[in-house]
Amino acid sequence: MKLLRFFTVSCSLFIIFNLTAAAQKTNTYKSEESILYRETGELTPYMKERCQLELYYPEDIDDFTTIVWFHGGGLTAGEKFIPEQWKNRGVAVVAVNYRLGPKVKNPAYIDDAAAAVAWVFNHIEDYGGSEDAIVVSGHSAGGYLASMIGLDKKYLADYAQDANQIAALIPFSGHTITHFTIRSERGISGTQPIVDEYAPLFHVRKDASPLFLISGDRELEILGRYEENAYMYRMMKVVGHASTFLYELDGFDHGAMAVPAFELTLRILKEIGLN
Repeated sequence: MKLLRFFTVSCSLFIIFNLTAAAQKTNTYKSEESILYRETGELTPYMKERCQLELYYPEDIDDFTTIVWFHGGGLTAGEKFIPEQWKNRGVAVVAVNYRLGPKVKNPAYIDDAAAAVAWVFNHIEDYGGSEDAIVVSGHSAGGYLASMIGLDKKYLADYAQDANQIAALIPFSGHTITHFTIRSERGISGTQPIVDEYAPLFHVRKDASPLFLISGDRELEILGRYEENAYMYRMMKVVGHASTFLYELDGFDHGAMAVPAFELTLRILKEIGLN
């Protein structure tokens, strides 16, 4: 499939999005905060503090789609939140906190992400959702976590889950090489690219879940982030993965790209029958 560039240079796009949002039916939503997603094993005080999620879900929709959302912050900062653009849009959102460096080191962040997604698979039907409609997304470091647990199957396997159960992976501007914080932990410069077992690129495979890579403008992104995602797109195609797509949000830098990407995510879900 031809690489798709998603142009957002016209305000008409946002007018369309706003009209679409206004036309949405108003659903009844409920929020449950501070859910501890690690249910087994000995928990440290820091795990009890950070290994929590918030569940925002519709009470009047059956078998709803759930987006698991990982915040950004370079694996050293950040706090869970429910994106405003996804509120009352017919989907549930699970916002996840995870442990941060330097208090922990790799692969603790990735393991936390897998534990959180496993919790969703184990419990979302209790709230009316479908385990067949779980989408994993995140921005920057969160996008990296989404890609890692979706492509390296061992992390979810540790929680008796199959990564291929994920209905779609939608990372926003995430590293596809080894994350710069993980490189820093080894004394490697952030300008030295590494592709090892902690790089999503290392785990390209034909049978992975559908992958929708979203990047900011290649001239405005940080540290070649667009080019990383473009290479990931190409290598997934090389191994025969038919459902990898790449979107470039022209005119938006690394931080600002999240706002149009939230709306683009809803459009993607609609197009693949998940919203």
